[in-house]
Amino acid sequence: MLAETRDGVVLVDAHAAHERLTYEELKRLRGKSGVPRQELLVPDVVELDPADAERVLAAADELAEWGLGVEPFGSGAVLVRATPAPLGPCDASALIRDLAETLAEGAAESAPFARRLDLILATVACHGSVRAGRRLKPEEMNALLRQIEAEPAASTCNHGRPTFVRLSTADLEKLFGRR
Repeated sequence: MLAETRDGVVLVDAHAAHERLTYEELKRLRGKSGVPRQELLVPDVVELDPADAERVLAAADELAEWGLGVEPFGSGAVLVRATPAPLGPCDASALIRDLAETLAEGAAESAPFARRLDLILATVACHGSVRAGRRLKPEEMNALLRQIEAEPAASTCNHGRPTFVRLSTADLEKLFGRR
């Protein structure tokens, strides 16, 4: 996404910025009264490797804090009954598969509990974010830019990469050999 400013332009990685904004919003919600859940009309059965299913189910209480309702459904399967409401409609199967991978990585690293929660939250936030390559409407772009301005942590994504880059008019002139 490209936005013009008084003194240049700003290039925005919309997915990374929205992911960070979602991450911060989920943290705020959890700190207040918990992340609200969206109960699924038709629960989603997710087939996993038995070890992955076991890891997801072992984290069910942690996941519930983030608005995700899971329960066992036979050997190697998880039943998803609810997803985090702030994410809106999301692919529960893809979310659970990514969470299983995140939990496996966290187990391999023997990550402390707080780090494990951050990994879970980052994965959930990613699934609630604007998809890379999606064309945003002007009003969506403006809303995203206003949110970035209001969120102190929005300059980097959950992985530490920049979410936007500012180029001044002087920078642009330099790039085109005008200065």
